[in-house]
Amino acid sequence: MRPSARFALFIGLLTTLLSLSLLDAGLRGGDAGDRIARMRRQVEALELTDLALFTEARYTRNPTQADWFTPFQDHPMALEHFPSGSLLQPPALLRRPR
Repeated sequence: MRPSARFALFIGLLTTLLSLSLLDAGLRGGDAGDRIARMRRQVEALELTDLALFTEARYTRNPTQADWFTPFQDHPMALEHFPSGSLLQPPALLRRPR
């Protein structure tokens, strides 16, 4: 079997698996409303805050709840310890031109 035929077969298999995955998601999507309503009631009962985006540093877990000085707690010129800190922008208040 030629390498190009193997590659075409591989791509065909992946396309079939993707199609089956999308079909499964579409069939299971009908009960999502009940699950979301149940989760909403649980969030209200537990009085949870916003979604935690990252798990590594406390200032990236929930940007709305973080202190401004927390990323610089070691030293103002310290390098970022966690990769998620480079994915978040500073708050809009700090990005305003003065």
